[in-house]
Amino acid sequence: MPFQSRKDQFHLPIGMIYLDGNSLGPLPRAAADRVGRTMVDEWGDMLITGWNKAGWMAQPMALGDRIGRLIGAEAGHVTLGDTLSIKVFQALSAALAMTDRKVILSDSGNFPSDLYIAEGLIRAFDRDLELRVVAPEDVAAHITDEVAVLMLTQVDYRTGRLHDMAALTAQAQAAGIVTVWDLAHSAGALAVDVAGCNADFAVGCTYKYLNGGPGAPAFIYVAPRHAQTAAPVLAGWLGHDAPFAFEPTYRPGEGVARMRVGTPPVIQMAALEAAMDVWDGVDMTDIRDASITLTQRFIAGVEAACPQLELASPRDPQTRGSQVSFRHAEGYAAMQACIAHGVVGDFRAPDIMRFGFTPLFIDEGDVDAAVAVIARVMNEKLWDDPQFQARSAVT
Repeated sequence: MPFQSRKDQFHLPIGMIYLDGNSLGPLPRAAADRVGRTMVDEWGDMLITGWNKAGWMAQPMALGDRIGRLIGAEAGHVTLGDTLSIKVFQALSAALAMTDRKVILSDSGNFPSDLYIAEGLIRAFDRDLELRVVAPEDVAAHITDEVAVLMLTQVDYRTGRLHDMAALTAQAQAAGIVTVWDLAHSAGALAVDVAGCNADFAVGCTYKYLNGGPGAPAFIYVAPRHAQTAAPVLAGWLGHDAPFAFEPTYRPGEGVARMRVGTPPVIQMAALEAAMDVWDGVDMTDIRDASITLTQRFIAGVEAACPQLELASPRDPQTRGSQVSFRHAEGYAAMQACIAHGVVGDFRAPDIMRFGFTPLFIDEGDVDAAVAVIARVMNEKLWDDPQFQARSAVT
């Protein structure tokens, strides 16, 4: 049967159609109470004993397994904490430590911070490393035996273009390359299978499709074959094999636990725990089918009503994530006008109007209503108003 929306489990403002869950997911209704209990009953009443009594220290691995189910990971091979940038740093540095080759291969559709991390590692490592950035469609052609690491974001944050993880991983590994996949725009959006694709490392955030809230912790996956040998350059206290032995030198923990760094963000994990409850019983194949239905309906509706908008996302849903992007020279102002009229998406420079589709809380009625608003904004040129031209710090 078709996927049944779980809209009633989210706090969604009346009159708003929220098509930006690919940037920040909405508040799960249970999260406020769960965070409140963590603050009052655990932090408040237990104080430091909460690390043992409330199980705070075990949460990164427990939540890691719940995320792992959604990305096709083996049990015990995902942990979370810190930020996505830190997890990218850990995965990439560990991957580079596994090879003597010099080239990090990525693409121009990768999220900029991933490339910044690579640039920083190159400056820090005295190995004559090179970051080679090619067009997304040219990645396969640049997989050669001089490449050390293939580092890609599975879904392009601007256009929604979807890389074939299985094919690129197989091609890379056949050439002796270690793979690092960023799942920021795919975890919770489509059926990822890191184990089935034989990925070496994967990372992702939890505040987008997973609805963990602003600043929610990131996760990292390490394939079982690397779990006991991966060498984290960023060796933190909680990644030590025996943190409370307070040994003066680092000794890596068991498996993916060595990728833990700092103190677990207890309050953020409480919100994420409530968010993950919404996913209980959800099959990612059903989510993907519903997403394709919604995005296809949206594209057809917008193109019929707004010929001035140019589709920037792949037309084939099998090569697209769970977002749809359109181009327009006044994309920023047009998006601000859409938001002012109750349809919330976002803008990505230079001209991308971006809309995310999360079947957990978006249905066909929302799609049709959103198309009507967008058509009015574009056809009546409501965006041509000074109030929509002023750029905010966050776009």
